[in-house]
Amino acid sequence: MFEEFRNAFSKPNNAHVQLIIINVTVFLCLGVLMVISKVGGFDYIYTLAHNQFLMPPKFVDFALRPWTIISYAFMHGDIFHILFNMLALYWFGKLFIEYLGSDKLIALYLLGTLAAGLCYLMVFNTIPYFKNQSEFSGMVGASGAVYAVMVAAATLIPDYTFFLLFFGPVKIKYIAAFYIVLSFLGSVGANAGGNIAHLGGALMGFVYIKQLQIGVNWGGWITATLDWFEGLFKPSPKVKVTYRKAEPTNGKKNVNLSGISQQEIDDILDKISDGGYESLTKDEKEKLFKASKK
Repeated sequence: MFEEFRNAFSKPNNAHVQLIIINVTVFLCLGVLMVISKVGGFDYIYTLAHNQFLMPPKFVDFALRPWTIISYAFMHGDIFHILFNMLALYWFGKLFIEYLGSDKLIALYLLGTLAAGLCYLMVFNTIPYFKNQSEFSGMVGASGAVYAVMVAAATLIPDYTFFLLFFGPVKIKYIAAFYIVLSFLGSVGANAGGNIAHLGGALMGFVYIKQLQIGVNWGGWITATLDWFEGLFKPSPKVKVTYRKAEPTNGKKNVNLSGISQQEIDDILDKISDGGYESLTKDEKEKLFKASKK
């Protein structure tokens, strides 16, 4: 099983599965801790761990636990909460990766988390109606991040169709619109905080794609930061330098036998960097293979 998990993190364009594994692992670990704590009679240990993920609605409480603006999106309240979030993340995340790659999915997941958390904080600390209802422990769940991914996919390819049980083919723009309306109506209900966070995440998903379409990548700093951290744990590659005497050309220029320009190779390598090898078309893979034989 551990080998399968390791492979999931080494496989290219698999960020949606990686995020699901992280969420499920956190859920199971906290669930086991909860059971052990209750049976052993030391509930305070679980409560302490639980509070490290929970994002409080008040600024004064949040200031003491600022990391919760990220951690809340990796914790869930119950089995149905995580089940529906992970199913949506799998469906829409897989679709998103097919067009934009894993790096951008991870960046958007975190941007959606931040946007949802900030929207939640702003509403519960600035609008009187919500300030009067802020006497609750806090918010957990990946819903805000999942809404960002869902709306991003619907903004990018609105007419893409999912086949839903009992409904048949439905364009994803209508699925996204349905859930946005549902969250708006629920913003004054029992789960007001969660629904407000959904709307913040949805807005980020829409803006992210619109900015990307004009050449602005809001998640570039996240990708660069994660790449930097990843580089800290990778061993430095050993570079072997060899020297070869230049062969006489007899006055003739070197010929590129592969028939592929250096610019084409550079473009293909850039595409691999952004979306992984699996993002290449069949023609691009063939060009890369030919170029490697030069």
